[in-house]
Amino acid sequence: MEQEQHRPYFFFSYARRDYEAEDAFVNQFFNDLRDELGRLVGTGVRVEELAYRDTEQLRLGDDWADQLAMMLGRSRTMIALYSPAYFTSLYCGKEWTAFRGRVRRHHEDAGELISALIPVLWEPVVPGDLADEVNKIQWAQPDMGEAYARYGLRALLRTAQSEAYEQVVRVVAERVRDAAARRLGELPEFDLGAVRGYFPPPAAPEPVSAPGMVRLFIAAGRASEPAVAEGGSRAGGWYGAKPWHWAPYHPPTHPSLAARAQQVITAAGHTTTLEEVEGGLGGRLDQAREDSQVSILLVDPWVAGAERYRSALREYDDQNHPVTGVMVPAGSADPADGPERDALWAGVRDVFRRNWLRRSDLEHLFRVKVSRESFDSDLTIMVTVAQNKLMDDNLDWGDDGGDAFGFGPGSPVMPGLSIPAGPPGPRQGPPARPDPGPGRRELPHQSRGKDNAVPLRGDQDDDH
Repeated sequence: MEQEQHRPYFFFSYARRDYEAEDAFVNQFFNDLRDELGRLVGTGVRVEELAYRDTEQLRLGDDWADQLAMMLGRSRTMIALYSPAYFTSLYCGKEWTAFRGRVRRHHEDAGELISALIPVLWEPVVPGDLADEVNKIQWAQPDMGEAYARYGLRALLRTAQSEAYEQVVRVVAERVRDAAARRLGELPEFDLGAVRGYFPPPAAPEPVSAPGMVRLFIAAGRASEPAVAEGGSRAGGWYGAKPWHWAPYHPPTHPSLAARAQQVITAAGHTTTLEEVEGGLGGRLDQAREDSQVSILLVDPWVAGAERYRSALREYDDQNHPVTGVMVPAGSADPADGPERDALWAGVRDVFRRNWLRRSDLEHLFRVKVSRESFDSDLTIMVTVAQNKLMDDNLDWGDDGGDAFGFGPGSPVMPGLSIPAGPPGPRQGPPARPDPGPGRRELPHQSRGKDNAVPLRGDQDDDH
C-alpha cells in the first residue's frame, strides 16, 4: 500500500493564470473530478491516493521542481487543463512533454499504448496554433456534449450548465479509471527544468537586414535507378529524372523538396543555388564559406549510402564545416517501425558517423527524420544559425567564442522531447549573454529573461 500511495490516479496539470483568474472554478473541477473518481474506484482508496496537485501537496521546504518531476514520473495518468494560458506556460509545456514522453517510452518498451495523457478543454484553443504533437491527442468526444467542445468546461461552470458539466466530469473520471487500471511504466528520476517543452512555440524569425546566399546540395535517387524502381513508394518518396525532382512528402505542397526549400529560403530574404552532391564536396563547401555563403545538404536516407554519394557524404562527415547544415527527411511512405525502418536509419548513421551525435544538439545544423510539418521551420532555423556562425567567422568576438551567443553550455534549448534517462547532474545557471551586436539575428528559439532558469514557485516570471 505504501508504494501505491506514491502513484496517484492522476496528476493535475494546469496554468497558474487560470487558477488565479478563476480559482473557485479550477478548485471545483479538481475536487469534483477527484470525488467522482473515488466513487468509481471504490471506498478502499484514500483521497490522497486519487490525485496529485502541487497547491495541495507541496510542503514547507519541498523542492517543488523535484516534487513535480517525481510525481510526473509516478502518477498513473495526467489531466492537462487546456487553455490559451496553458499553451503559453513554460512549465505546463515541460509537464506535458515529460508525461507524453513517458507514454511513448512505455509504448516503445512494452508495445502497449496507454492513453494516460487526458486533455480537458478549459477554454477554447486554436488547433493551428498548437504543436503537431499536441494536435495528435483528441480532447473531445461526442458524449461530452457540443457546448463543452465549442466553449470549454469553464464556460459550463460560469453559465451554471450543471447537467452538461457533470457529464464531462463523469466521462473524464471514467477515462482516468480505465487508463489507470493499465500499469504505465514509471519514468526514471529526471530534471524537469532540463525538459524541452513542445510549447510555448518558438517566435517567428525576424526579417534579415541583408540577404545572403544559401547553396543547396541534393543527394537523392532517380526514377531510372533499379533500387528506386523496385522499391516504389517505399524507397524514399517520389522520384524523377534528376535528384532535385525528389518529393518525399506527399501529397506535395511544392513540385519537389528542392523547390520547397528554395521557397522557404527566399521567403527568409536570401538567394539560393541548387547543385547535386558530388566528389570534392568538402572543397566546394570550403569555397562557399570563403565566399561568405552558407550551405545546406538535403539527403535522401534511402540513397545516402549508395555508391554515388557515400564517399562525398563521408568526406563531409570527416571534416569540419561549421556553416553547413544537413537535413535528412523522413518521407510520408517511409516505414514507421520494424526492421526496414531500423536498417534505413542505421545506414544513415553509418554514413554520418561523427555528425549523427549532433542530431539533437542546440546548433540545429544536423537534423534527421525531419517531418513534413517541421521541415519549413527547421530549415529556417538552420539557415539562421549558419548565417550567424558565418558572421562570427568574420568578426573577432574575443575569447568567449560562440558560448556568448547561444552555442555553448547554458544556452537556450530547442523545443522537442528531451528527458534525461538517469539522475541529473549538478545544476548550473546560464551564463549572461551580451548584446549580439548590430546585424546579428536572434534565433527563433532563443528565450529571454528567466526561461532557462528554474523559477521559484510563485515567482512573477513563472507563468505555470
